Amino acid sequence: MDFEFSQEHRIFRSSLRDLLEKEIAPIVDEKEKRGGLTKEEALDLYAKLRKVGIGYDPESIEVYFEDPFYYGIASEEISRVWASLNVVIGMSFPVVFVNLASDETKDALGKRLEKNQVIGCLAVTEPEAGSDTSTLKTTAELDGDEYVLNGTKTWISNAPIADVALVAARNKETGAQEMFLVDRINSPFETSELHKIGWRCAPTGEIYFKNCRVPKENALSAMVAKSLSGEAKIPIPEGVTKLYGYMSPLSAIFCMARAGMALMATGISQGCLDASVSYAKQRKQFGRPIGRFQLIQDMLYKMLSITESSRLLAYKALDLVTKGDPKARLMSSLAKGYACEGCVKVAYYAIQIHGALGLSEEYPLERYFRDARMMTIPDGTTEIQKLIVGRELLGKGFSAYV
Repeated sequence: MDFEFSQEHRIFRSSLRDLLEKEIAPIVDEKEKRGGLTKEEALDLYAKLRKVGIGYDPESIEVYFEDPFYYGIASEEISRVWASLNVVIGMSFPVVFVNLASDETKDALGKRLEKNQVIGCLAVTEPEAGSDTSTLKTTAELDGDEYVLNGTKTWISNAPIADVALVAARNKETGAQEMFLVDRINSPFETSELHKIGWRCAPTGEIYFKNCRVPKENALSAMVAKSLSGEAKIPIPEGVTKLYGYMSPLSAIFCMARAGMALMATGISQGCLDASVSYAKQRKQFGRPIGRFQLIQDMLYKMLSITESSRLLAYKALDLVTKGDPKARLMSSLAKGYACEGCVKVAYYAIQIHGALGLSEEYPLERYFRDARMMTIPDGTTEIQKLIVGRELLGKGFSAYV
């Protein structure tokens, strides 16, 4: 793998860094004190990010989402400044399926999607099905030309402000797991907000489906079939569609999502490292900068090694996703587990280096620490990542879970 970014990738990263420094960083502390973003606030931030080509509108998506490396760069750079914003934009990806869905869904959301003004969410986790997604209780029953969805989803990022949800459910007739694109205008659903330790500005909630009717054209299998027939182009990375031949659609989506999570964790680690290097040069104790103390340098060494290792693992995983290589499942889980556990350690060291100021809400370290602690659970806990890696290494007969 060539670990050097292309010129286009470097230009994108530079433009994004400039935008984040000038327009995003100055508002983070104020927003964090107020909690979850409103829909209007989120859409305003979507508009800002669209300036550098980040979005799900037809113009932006060919760059931002079809090339996993743009997605990865954005995950790292945005999270270095504000992890909550990366969650809000990153977890909105189900809107890419709107133009493959039913005419009703396209009519309801198409014009707003052209302006990058549609928010999405991925609805998989349930009260009794977190790590074990094979035991989903949410059901989908075919009734004429529609599926009827019933069930509850929980800990869903963007749920309170989402216009559309990609919902995992069990087909009552076949027992198979399927996914459905549910737009809130034609197929209304209720939500309630949940509060959490980190990612405070990224709204999280429960979703309740009660006899929610969804056109059968909105089944993920139908949308993928439409794309394969040439009727419409599926706006997701070609490598992800190749992965469908080796694993379930949900597992293929998770390959890219987990690599993105690893880079999100890398961004948090980099933010902690940058702040700590700067502080170690300026802060004086016993008549000299604390950066001259061996134990401070030891912590900086550990922070750098974790950050750089996380970055390399994550981009290796994205490279495999880009190629549609089935080893992407192993590598994305390895990267996600290592980087997310690692950023918790890095944030710990950063607070330690800052001493009492690291505990203060006037400095970003406590936010980095809270956001880092979030990373080890969503999109599969670290323990689940270890089991996936074990299964991929040893083969199906050695799976530690059914």
